[in-house]
Amino acid sequence: MGKGGALSEGVLKNIILSYTYVAIWIFLSFTVIIYNKYILDRKMYNWPYPISLTMIHMGFCSSLAYILVSILKVVEPVQMTRDVYITSVVPIGLLYSLSLWLSNSAYIYLSVSFIQMLKALMPVAVYSIGVLLKKESFKAKTMTNMLSISAGVAVAAYGEAQFNAWGVTLQLGAVAFEATRLVLIQILLSSKGITFNPITSLYYVSPCCLVFLSVPWMIVEYPVLSEASSFHFDYLVFGTNSFCAFALNLAVFLLVGKTSALTMNVAGVVKDWLLIAFSWSVIKDTVTPINLLGYAIAFLGVAYYNHAKLQALKAREAERKLDNEAARLLDESKVDNATKKNESGS
Repeated sequence: MGKGGALSEGVLKNIILSYTYVAIWIFLSFTVIIYNKYILDRKMYNWPYPISLTMIHMGFCSSLAYILVSILKVVEPVQMTRDVYITSVVPIGLLYSLSLWLSNSAYIYLSVSFIQMLKALMPVAVYSIGVLLKKESFKAKTMTNMLSISAGVAVAAYGEAQFNAWGVTLQLGAVAFEATRLVLIQILLSSKGITFNPITSLYYVSPCCLVFLSVPWMIVEYPVLSEASSFHFDYLVFGTNSFCAFALNLAVFLLVGKTSALTMNVAGVVKDWLLIAFSWSVIKDTVTPINLLGYAIAFLGVAYYNHAKLQALKAREAERKLDNEAARLLDESKVDNATKKNESGS
């Protein structure tokens, strides 16, 4: 087969691999969400202890991340001082622990479908907090888009048949903490040239989360669990649940590393619609037409936001290439002038 055929085979292989990574990420993300709902929901497995579940995840992920980084050396650890760790990583660990705690707590009170609709507010929260912390510049066009997303979520909430104010408060709190964490990663880590992949992120951040979560756990859940003499740790359920949570982080590592963060955003939209369909058809959660209308409005807003980000990224990339080309031509010009001078001198 000629070069054209070989090229076609290579392109086809890359396309198949990309879709495989997307499918694995969607499956694992879908599985973790449904599995957490199953464990925490009082009508299902009936183990409503979100802090305990999150601590099990963090303990499991910390252990496996330590094995991969320190023993097997699958990835290199990030070089940083103790001061950088305390001032940059620890605050991010605190925000991550709060986000996970509240988001897992919301599964006790809200349907999976409605939680996915509320999560559509993430771009709004990230942009708003970015503006407040002067990481993003205020743009009326972008804020109008954010308001359209918010309006869509408000319509979805209005049409929610099983609306629970406390559950909504928990999920919105989780969104706020997660958005703050994402912005602070840019401020505290990226600005210092420190980057984490999902494995090193678990290696450094999970132990922080475990420590922070132990405080509310001792106050809120430990007294209840210690009195529940009938409880026996189910190694199969919690082991497989924790493994799925860790595998999801590996899938993120593969998906972003082999494709792009934008691909993960698009895959996330597909996953959300699949979860809504699953929640309605299998779990038998009530999804109303107003729910769907509101989420469709929010979805269009998020899609436009991602499109605008992609266009801005392409523009910056094109500008960078022009700058590099101009610098190259300038260097060539200097070399030519120097050569001519040497020739004339001789």
